[in-house]
Amino acid sequence: MKDNNFSILNKTKSKPQSLLFIRIKNDVLGKNYELSLVFIGSARSQTLNKKYRKKDRPTNILTFPLSKSEGEIFIAPEVAKRDAKKFDMKEGDFITYLFIHGLLHLKDFKHGEKMDKKETKLKKKYI
Repeated sequence: MKDNNFSILNKTKSKPQSLLFIRIKNDVLGKNYELSLVFIGSARSQTLNKKYRKKDRPTNILTFPLSKSEGEIFIAPEVAKRDAKKFDMKEGDFITYLFIHGLLHLKDFKHGEKMDKKETKLKKKYI
């Protein structure tokens, strides 16, 4: 799926909610921000996590800012499905939450109270 400055590539068997992701992306980053969202398997997630974060395990999300107006988000639905239970969330809702989390990182938010407040506001709006 592609919408001007936003492409979604699904390398898994999951079915992402593309229109919702477009709305959230435009709300958080704006329509002019160029974003690629890629859904990957856990093996690819582990490879990327090891290469870029030196952690040899799969992770549910990886976010890569490429410039002030361009970035990439990789989400591993398999890993997210497992992790959703830890957060007492449904798989689809958790993937939406991860996307929000990644967008905020692309907007230079760091983990902490300010990011938590923004996430809570966006979760109420979209989940």
